[in-house]
Amino acid sequence: MSSTIEFDAPASDLQLCASPKEAIDRLIALYDEAYDSTRQRFEQYLAGDAAVDRSSGAVYPYLCAVVPAEAAPQTSKLALGQIAALSVHGATVTHPALFADYFSAQLAYIIERYSAKIYVGRSFTPIPLTFALEKATAALTPEKRNRLQQYFHTPNLVATNDDIVDGHLILKRHGAMPLSLFTAERVDYSLHRIQHYTATKPEHFQNYVLFTNYQRYVDEFVDYAKGEIAAGRAEALIEPGDRVTTKDKKPEGPEPRLPQMPAYHLVQPGHDGITLVNIGVGPSNAKTITDHLAVLRPHVWLMIGHCGGLRRSQRLGDYVLAHAYLREDNVLDDVLPPSVPLPTLAEVQLAMTQAVQEVSGIEQKKLKEHLRTGTVVTTSDRNWELRFEKNAVRLNQARAIAIDMESATIAANGYRYRVPYGTLLCVSDRPLHGEVKLPGMADAFYRERVSQHLDIGVRAIELLREEARAGTLHSRKLRSFDEPFLR
Repeated sequence: MSSTIEFDAPASDLQLCASPKEAIDRLIALYDEAYDSTRQRFEQYLAGDAAVDRSSGAVYPYLCAVVPAEAAPQTSKLALGQIAALSVHGATVTHPALFADYFSAQLAYIIERYSAKIYVGRSFTPIPLTFALEKATAALTPEKRNRLQQYFHTPNLVATNDDIVDGHLILKRHGAMPLSLFTAERVDYSLHRIQHYTATKPEHFQNYVLFTNYQRYVDEFVDYAKGEIAAGRAEALIEPGDRVTTKDKKPEGPEPRLPQMPAYHLVQPGHDGITLVNIGVGPSNAKTITDHLAVLRPHVWLMIGHCGGLRRSQRLGDYVLAHAYLREDNVLDDVLPPSVPLPTLAEVQLAMTQAVQEVSGIEQKKLKEHLRTGTVVTTSDRNWELRFEKNAVRLNQARAIAIDMESATIAANGYRYRVPYGTLLCVSDRPLHGEVKLPGMADAFYRERVSQHLDIGVRAIELLREEARAGTLHSRKLRSFDEPFLR
């Protein structure tokens, strides 16, 4: 549509779009135009062209939803005693083609639920050169690199933050309200980090994510994925280095060195497949990767890994379904205080319980003997056993049943970023009861349980995929009372 109007929003050339598709097409066109402009200007600069325009700079597209006054009771603005009025919600957007399916579903919902009108224009936020052209500066001489900032914008780290996610804008009532949890610069920052840490491109990530902390789960997942491809139930397996396996193609060349947190993608149409990420050991890795994967807006992420059992009645190979977390990792305390509870998500818990029963074949009446529910402690100290005397009272007070180094971190960031989360662990040792993890015992455990545990995680994803398709997965427990419209 040709209708153009200016709102109290940091954007120009805002055009009314008749449908989500029209909005997405315009977002893509504006972003491609900005990218081409940046590339051309950089090529001029690289060639030594003195006529490079210093004042010209490509900007991110801007997506805007205008909600009529009659929809005000569906928002929280009335709590401030304001008269209901038209409201504007906006966000800068990057790589719109990557998020096309996401925007299509979300904009359709916004239009239906809030009778919103959708506008797309040009923001006033410049696209940093390194975000548009990742390897641009690698070809520069030291002299040209030093002069780069005279011609091109660099990332604005002051504005690249999680203020919206963490509720810091709750009382901001001037100008456009946030439409999304993330600004374009925040998304761009994470898209580059994802490729760095996982050695796979962001576009390969699927909507359902499994995290693990042991390589043997990866080996099992790769075997499972190849079987799914051979059976025609999946399109491809993409491994680190973007090595692709399909029914008719196998990866060529030597395998690359594995990155810090390698990712493996079992691809299905519409990103409906499963991504497995081996985050290794420790809460720092768990925080790092979830900070970045959150911008892709996955439907769910689950932790499947090993833990130490803390109860005498537990046996090696038993499962632990976390109902609560004791956050002793401390890596998120500054942004999410430990006093904030992490709610249990019924859809996730039920799916994992059902998956355990189906895959293991355990009778319903005996399920509780092998699947314990309760509090999982996440610690940052791999050798916590050496400080048992100090930790004993705390573990007893929490009624904890298991201890690991990643689960609470993943759950806490799932809560922060509004991504449904869950934890199903397998007891690999019982340090308080004389069964410390040693190589011989661990090998026997791995042979017996890793394959079954992965199968349970995959089956839980299948059940949660059905919930997502039915529109019943994304719990309101994760949404604040002044939430951006885009999930």
